[in-house]
Amino acid sequence: MEAAVRIRAGRWADKDAVAALIADALNPSSLAAWLVTSPDQRRQVLANVAAIWVEHAMFFGDIHLTDDLTAAAVGFHRYRPIPLPANYGIRLTDAAGAHTDRFDLLDSILSTKQPTEPHYHLAFVVVHPDVQRAGLGAALLDHHRNRLDRINLPAWTAMLADTEPLLARYGYTPRPSTSLPDGPTLQPMRRNAHRGSNAGPFM
Repeated sequence: MEAAVRIRAGRWADKDAVAALIADALNPSSLAAWLVTSPDQRRQVLANVAAIWVEHAMFFGDIHLTDDLTAAAVGFHRYRPIPLPANYGIRLTDAAGAHTDRFDLLDSILSTKQPTEPHYHLAFVVVHPDVQRAGLGAALLDHHRNRLDRINLPAWTAMLADTEPLLARYGYTPRPSTSLPDGPTLQPMRRNAHRGSNAGPFM
């Protein structure tokens, strides 16, 4: 019998490792290639930009990860509009350099798709390439679903289209997809609220 996957809340000391994990997981993807056209710079730029959002999630959301730091979920509590990360324009330019325009464009496109109602924004669900297809992503999403079911709040995400079947298993339904200019297709997905018997804040 396989050992149960242990998932815990992220701590401040984990933020750099989580940003590196996001970069490692996204690096082979078509989205990463669209964001950072230079293969030599891609992973570092992804890690630099992810670090901004991981830090922001520490203040306006949450991070959950496996004990061995091989898989993580990062999300935001959008009970009301939340601000951009502090000094975001300057920090993004420092992080992305010549690729800043692509990240700006992605932010702009996603902002038009995001719900205006209160919701939980699942920003990242990532698994290190060395341990993919071992059930870690499913374990994180199961943990995420259990947490969502404790409150009466819908959830929203936008992932690459090939993640749709996995997310559908956890109650997400597709919304109209969007194709990035000369790039991959992103699939926004929504999960309706499920009022649990122990409704309360995210833990």
